[in-house]
Amino acid sequence: MSYRLKDFGSYTAGGRIHAVTKGTPQTVQFTRTASYEVDPRGHFAVEHAYVQYFIPESRNTKPPVVLVHGGGMSGACWETTPDGRPGWLHLLLARGYEVHVIDNVERGRAGFAPGLWGGDPILRSMEEAWVLFRFGPKDGFASRTPFAGQKFPVAHFDAFVRSFTPRWLNTTSLHTAALLAVLRKTGPATVICHSQGGEVTFDAQAQMPELFASIIALEPSGVPQNITLLGGMNVTLVAGDFLDTARHWKQRSEGWASLAAQAANITLVDKAVLPAGHSHMMMMDQNNHTILEMLIGD
Repeated sequence: MSYRLKDFGSYTAGGRIHAVTKGTPQTVQFTRTASYEVDPRGHFAVEHAYVQYFIPESRNTKPPVVLVHGGGMSGACWETTPDGRPGWLHLLLARGYEVHVIDNVERGRAGFAPGLWGGDPILRSMEEAWVLFRFGPKDGFASRTPFAGQKFPVAHFDAFVRSFTPRWLNTTSLHTAALLAVLRKTGPATVICHSQGGEVTFDAQAQMPELFASIIALEPSGVPQNITLLGGMNVTLVAGDFLDTARHWKQRSEGWASLAAQAANITLVDKAVLPAGHSHMMMMDQNNHTILEMLIGD
């Protein structure tokens, strides 16, 4: 795959300056040969998103695309699949889309501030991911035996889990604010979101619907509380396979179907339309290019 870029770079969006007034300076050994006095007091930039943007030389006339990752992940999930195939970032660029990839608050290159949000962050285990992302049954984890017909590149599961990042459980509103800051910069955009990123995206759309051209939500963990706020904007909900393997996935899929039935501008794309065998991480599955083509219509 090849394409030429007119421009690419990065920026931060949103956040605030946080003042710390308590604490005692202490001397630390920050290299083998040098020590330094660290003062925990001062002003710190926090709660911003890190964003990489890419503008292809042959840019199409459609709105820019903003990619919003899910919980415990970063924008890296859109770049390259665990087995080395092009991710949706590259597939979109090859089709002429301007793309902005977010590492949201306290994830990836956005960095984090210990002690700021209360409580300890959690890091998803390999065992949890195997079951939660519907790669295979619980008793198939040790041998890496997936569900029959599974399209996730299971042979590269151990490479995939190296992309996990710690996450706090009480920062969704901060993610929403940061996404809105990104969209104020891009202008109305097509937002493609995944899992927890769906909750963030729908919360943001409810606050500033004028910044959204459309939404493509891959198995969103949250849906709009009031669909009238969507107006006539097109929303596509995407559901993978094996949803009957856990009660919470069955309940979520029923919720997506119920939402889609309420308005003509909300479309559910599920295994009745998609090829069989897709996991929660469908942007990485063997047919990731086919799914994207179906969703963006190019």
